[in-house]
Amino acid sequence: MEKVKVLISTYIDVILFIILVCAKSLIYGRQLESGYFSYTSLLYPIFASVIILVSFSLILNSKARTRFLYICNLVITIFFISDLNYFRYFKDVISIPVLINGFQLGAVKSSVSSIVKFTDFFYALDLIFIPIIINKYKSEKAEITSKLSKILIFSVLLIIGIIVDTHNFYFLSKDQPKLLTTMYNKVYITKKLGSINYHYLDFYNFVSFNISRKSPVSKSEKTDIQTFFQNNSSNNNNLNGTAKGKNLIMIQVEALQEFVINSKIDGKEITPNLNKWIKRSEYFNNFYYQISAGGTSDAEFMTNNSLYPASSGAAYFLYCGNEFNAMPKSFKDSGYNTAAFHGFRESFWNRNVVYRKFGFDNFYGEKSYNIDENVGLGLSDKSFLNQSIDKLEKMNKPYYSFLITLSSHFPYDDVDNYGNFNVGSFEGSFLGNYLKSIHYTDEQLGMFFDKLEEKGILKDSVVVLYGDHYAIPKDHEQELSKFLGKSSLSDIEWLKLQKVPMMIHFPDESTKGVNTIYSGQMDIYPTMANLFSLSDKSFMGKDLFNSSQGNIIFRDGSFIYNNYYYVSQKNSYYNMSTNQQINETDSLKKKKEDVLNQLQYSDEILKHNLLKKFKSN
Repeated sequence: MEKVKVLISTYIDVILFIILVCAKSLIYGRQLESGYFSYTSLLYPIFASVIILVSFSLILNSKARTRFLYICNLVITIFFISDLNYFRYFKDVISIPVLINGFQLGAVKSSVSSIVKFTDFFYALDLIFIPIIINKYKSEKAEITSKLSKILIFSVLLIIGIIVDTHNFYFLSKDQPKLLTTMYNKVYITKKLGSINYHYLDFYNFVSFNISRKSPVSKSEKTDIQTFFQNNSSNNNNLNGTAKGKNLIMIQVEALQEFVINSKIDGKEITPNLNKWIKRSEYFNNFYYQISAGGTSDAEFMTNNSLYPASSGAAYFLYCGNEFNAMPKSFKDSGYNTAAFHGFRESFWNRNVVYRKFGFDNFYGEKSYNIDENVGLGLSDKSFLNQSIDKLEKMNKPYYSFLITLSSHFPYDDVDNYGNFNVGSFEGSFLGNYLKSIHYTDEQLGMFFDKLEEKGILKDSVVVLYGDHYAIPKDHEQELSKFLGKSSLSDIEWLKLQKVPMMIHFPDESTKGVNTIYSGQMDIYPTMANLFSLSDKSFMGKDLFNSSQGNIIFRDGSFIYNNYYYVSQKNSYYNMSTNQQINETDSLKKKKEDVLNQLQYSDEILKHNLLKKFKSN
């Protein structure tokens, strides 16, 4: 018994590290998983990943080992807290490309700080007490000093850890082919392998990615992608060229989620102006956002390129040197003037660089506006839209203008400036504050549309308006349930709420009504290409006026197809009419493979700058 006590006191730093890191990993895994969670199934990969770290520590002397394990614990804890908060906002976990782009969070620090919870710092409590415990109880009586013995123990533990991890990696890869190489569903990987293994894999893939970018793409891969583009092109019969020569005014509205449309609170419409203009437009009521880690920038990227977002990080940073067949460039080739408008800092999301690559002649950012009124994160939508109309009037026609609003940005805490819209029982709540913010933005959009009509701009313009991404994060689901008159929301009900409004207003209003086709931000560019007779056909989305079948692909490998929703994070299928889970069929399995191929095509295009190579051939 005495020998056991001495052994424990000698290696108390190792024992504490294994117990505490495994415990924190399991707690973190439970916080990521809202449904059924198995501690035992996650414990094996977590233990293996921890043993690998411990094996390296045992090569060191006693003091160096203690310092090494403490630093590892500290770094892992930082990742737990960071990943958890990143997940609350983006529904994803942090990757190395995201860390590279991390400075973008500085300008939206109010959004970031609002999602951090006091309980998150419980993850770091052990870091305070570990030095005290080690100083009091640690001895070096049973310390192994032989280099050969250390190497032997290191080798045995490392091999055990690798064997167990390889076993876990193999079965996950068998269950979800391409998952570990494409990292298209990072949350699912974390749930199945644990946070430490996920970050091992992320580092490996980041290094592999940078090496592979330098390697050439095979001729067969290029041919497959070009064949896909050819097969994906529609015949463009319906409404082809009906908007040729007209202006295009595109409005991307911050955090405009579809559930507010035609909804009332205490008998008053939340978005009365949008409701009015939707009736005068073609409205797509099954339109989903498809963003990934790039948030708002992903919505812009998809809308203007019909390519999927980067698998990790933001395309606006990772691929800003690429050549694109973007919508502004296609309009320029058709004799249009092009401009982007946003009342925030020009360098945010690297817009000042990317917009030039897209083919915008001008970018009217913060320096181009009189910052005379702030609501939310910056220039108010009221001032922004009023000043933008003045700029539109001065543009040479025809033009493509791309406007991005700001005032309804998370965390919706500028309630004093949103106006006095009564949200009833939701007063002071997160959802209530959002409703106030979007009601404010709706009022400014109504003013904008009315002025476009008064000034005669509307009769010569097609106006497209859509939301960029969700407004209500998962941790406020209960408030949304209450607003919708439900006690709770099932997983599929929550997913079906991840829609944003999209409307197309035509000059003569000859095309209007509700279009129920399943669609997303990837489909805007090909739809505009048809209406305006643009020449480019390098789309991964579809033309909504010439597609009989709606389908949507999400960056994590989830998809909607034939009224079925595949949820990649759960590897489950649902019937969207009944909300019931269904078994995988051969056609759904084939569709899942096709979806992964399309995502891989898009990744290859970005990774190897293939659009430039296709053009030169």
